[in-house]
Amino acid sequence: MEIEQLCKMANQIGGYYASEPNRDEALKSIATHLRRFWDPRMRRQLLAYIEDSGGHELTPITLEAINANRAIVQPPIPV
Repeated sequence: MEIEQLCKMANQIGGYYASEPNRDEALKSIATHLRRFWDPRMRRQLLAYIEDSGGHELTPITLEAINANRAIVQPPIPV
């Protein structure tokens, strides 16, 4: 999948949870949503994009959520 599309979808998720009054809960909810509903390949691609380019196409809350909850977002290593 194109990284631009992944970023757009991730930012939409971040925008949805941005209205949560508890910032920590919002960040965790974004990461949990990615884990539950995104294919591991999509999550790997998004994480690689952040590692390679810093995630400049992601909104601040989305990038913060992923970085703060990397253990939630990180898919298992394929065997």
